[in-house]
Amino acid sequence: METKHPHRPTRETLVIAGLLATALALTACGGGSDKAGGDKLANGDTKNISIGVPSGWDEGIATSAVFTHILEDEGYTVDAKTADVAVIYTGLSKGDFNVFLDAWLPVTHKDYVAKYKDSITDLGTWYEGATLNIAVNEDSPAKTIEDLKTMGGEYGNKLIGIEPGAGLTAQTKQAIKDYGLDDIDLRTSSTPAMLAELKGAAAKKQNIAVTLWHPHWAYAAYPLRDLEDPKGSMGKGESLHSYGDKDFTSEYPNVTKLLAAFTMSDEKLAELEKDINDAGNDADKGSANWLEDNPDFVAELKKAAGVE
Repeated sequence: METKHPHRPTRETLVIAGLLATALALTACGGGSDKAGGDKLANGDTKNISIGVPSGWDEGIATSAVFTHILEDEGYTVDAKTADVAVIYTGLSKGDFNVFLDAWLPVTHKDYVAKYKDSITDLGTWYEGATLNIAVNEDSPAKTIEDLKTMGGEYGNKLIGIEPGAGLTAQTKQAIKDYGLDDIDLRTSSTPAMLAELKGAAAKKQNIAVTLWHPHWAYAAYPLRDLEDPKGSMGKGESLHSYGDKDFTSEYPNVTKLLAAFTMSDEKLAELEKDINDAGNDADKGSANWLEDNPDFVAELKKAAGVE
């Protein structure tokens, strides 16, 4: 069963967004790539680099902010632009964006990758296990989704969801059907509302069941546990990739090595997202705090990449 990104409504929406992206990209990113004839750094890389930051995708915002700090410290001039995912893929294919750090494969972004495969470059996988889940506080009794059939009362017979049109909501409805959870009330409204319920339950030490996904900062903020899904109703996991424009590896050989070596565990990514959330969703400040708390991250990344 395919896994949908938590905030991705439908395949039809994706197609419409892709059609709009071409027109939007002409105005949002127009003017061509900055790298043509650009200055070179001592390491041989082009100095100017543009990062496409996906609006509303926390993990992409977080990792883009981390790499902005890393690259600026190395002397690069970084232009991090926030845009819709469809616009970013179109921009990558034209060289208006140089790199994108949040490609979900093999399902969520497969249409974009298929469309632009001849003009973009896969720079490697940095995160495994992007999954959709039903999560509970770790000291509560349920171990599997099926347990909610007999233990639903422990959670008030309710499951706190996110937006009604989200991919995660559709997947959760499938799980409710597959496991016969007829007595469970799926309450949908918004992601902030779900997180507020989660925060309140944690403060009161009450049992709670929510729809959630990896990666997410809530796993670093609260003691949570994903319910096992033996029927696979919530879908298979995905991987997060970095993609560059067509000439990325020749224009940025050292950044290519860094991205090829870059990996992040679920725990570290959740901590990074939490630091940004704690900083009032200031990605620059939150990522700087995370780098300060993880002083070996950059040195270890450089060592793994084999760059100075």
